[in-house]
Amino acid sequence: MNLRRLRPAVRSFIVVLAAAVLLPLMLRWFEHHQVYHPDRVFETTGRELGRAFEEVEFIAADGVRLHGWFFPANARSLRADWVALVCHGNAGNISHRLDLTGALLSTGVSVFLFDYRGYGRSEGRPSEEGTYRDAQAAHAWLRGKGFRAERILAFGESLGGGVVSELALREPVAGIVLQSAFTSIADIGAELFPWLPVRWLSRIHYDTHRKLPRLRVPVLILHSRADNLVRFAHAERNFAAANEPKEFVELTGDHHEAIVDTPRITAAIAQWLQRLESPPAAKSPLAPAPEPD
Repeated sequence: MNLRRLRPAVRSFIVVLAAAVLLPLMLRWFEHHQVYHPDRVFETTGRELGRAFEEVEFIAADGVRLHGWFFPANARSLRADWVALVCHGNAGNISHRLDLTGALLSTGVSVFLFDYRGYGRSEGRPSEEGTYRDAQAAHAWLRGKGFRAERILAFGESLGGGVVSELALREPVAGIVLQSAFTSIADIGAELFPWLPVRWLSRIHYDTHRKLPRLRVPVLILHSRADNLVRFAHAERNFAAANEPKEFVELTGDHHEAIVDTPRITAAIAQWLQRLESPPAAKSPLAPAPEPD
């Protein structure tokens, strides 16, 4: 046997084998860095709202130490027993969500926003299951604080919509809010990278669309037709998949502008809370929120 003739074949085999091993690893790395954009630097301290708040540290079930801010409702508020548990989007940290926090506080509820593992002052590295465990730990912290499950409103912004839809399957909540949320990572990935076999390669799911039919809690969807990142069709599909009672309120601006469309967010949440406190029998229309006074 002529070994010299075998060398090119061996080299080719090694190259193919290396590609078979390394390519999936590279694609996993690429997917992870496309989905998660954590920021460790805080741009605000939380004091800018001019409201009392509590720095919170709590532990996820797998031992990861997490950080958040708890803003209590005004003691005279008729909704002081309600709390909005905020699961933010894939970028930044809780210090970038003060506009949203203010909008929610304006409805009279308390607000608890926290950073997923790897974000802000929370330890660890982000992952899909990790974000689910982090939300469960935040939920447990609120229960320990004395909030009843039927007064915990799970608010998910963008990627956070995938987190709260899973949270509602694992823990009891009063309802969920999906703001500028996508149907699934595979769906939005296929839109952003049509030349890649995203649906075949994706290992991160956040498949809200498939989870919604399994939920038996009220659902409020907030989305803008001008969203240039998560298309309006995602919200329409999520709304169609959700069970009653459900509401759909249109926001304004692109993906990032809609997140700070605070007058409409405040009006929509306040109106929805009224309906949760006195649930209507009629089917909810697909309609924009009324303009705030």
